[in-house]
Amino acid sequence: MFIDFHVYFMGELGRQHLTTRFGMAPAGATRDISLYKKLAPTNLEFDTTTKLYHPSAHFSPVFTHSPAHALLMLSRGGAGADKDKPMVSCETPQALNYPNVEVLAAITRAVNRRKPIRVEYCSVSSGIGVREIVPFALVDTGLRWHFRGFDRRSKSFRDFVLSRVSSVDSSIDESTADHERPDHDLQWTRIIELELIAHPSHPRPEAIALEYGLSNGPLIVKSRAATVGYLLRRWNVDCSPGHSLVGPEFALCLADTLSLYGAETAVLAPGYEIPESPFKRIVE
Repeated sequence: MFIDFHVYFMGELGRQHLTTRFGMAPAGATRDISLYKKLAPTNLEFDTTTKLYHPSAHFSPVFTHSPAHALLMLSRGGAGADKDKPMVSCETPQALNYPNVEVLAAITRAVNRRKPIRVEYCSVSSGIGVREIVPFALVDTGLRWHFRGFDRRSKSFRDFVLSRVSSVDSSIDESTADHERPDHDLQWTRIIELELIAHPSHPRPEAIALEYGLSNGPLIVKSRAATVGYLLRRWNVDCSPGHSLVGPEFALCLADTLSLYGAETAVLAPGYEIPESPFKRIVE
């Protein structure tokens, strides 16, 4: 797959790309290139001057390369001794915080083994304290990393910011109770279907249609109720009644704000207002 990817996106391939990427001997690189040529005999042209292969006019990728994987490879690591360097010139936003690696490892071990942990955690509402948590998943909000789990102190499922954990005690010798498992987390198991459309006040709706693929109708996105607010805030989706938010950052809006009803993280969505209960309106 690497040969196919490199030729497709970088426009060239030599034995050195394989030897430096995988640490293989030149003979092994030659063998792999020969195998690829058998799979796709019309894909490559050899330049005798540069000693590199280039995609031919008849090139057709052998493998399916998703845009998400391609951008990850191109921006975060490709061929070369330093695999953390981007394959092409690329700028990405700098992360402002990272969790302590020992804390991260202890939490992911607990997630994988389904074990409770005791953490020293700094909460915005109550400050520094000790919590017993049964973690079951990591959550990337686009701005920072959380982990989700059952908090034994509040007896509820909650999100915890990884970088606010000072220490982790993994010595709790207890089994996880049934009610602490993720299938009992209603916010986690509930899947919300979002219908996103171009913002009516945007001066160039045709540009938004191209950018987000709206030419054939709304963009349909599915999200867990536990994470939907993070998604909508990250993409600056106007969730206000009547799509009233104004600004160039609001390219999209939520077609039906009632789809967020009952989602605890909906309060994070731009402009979202918690609607009155329909039952209450009927009674009144």
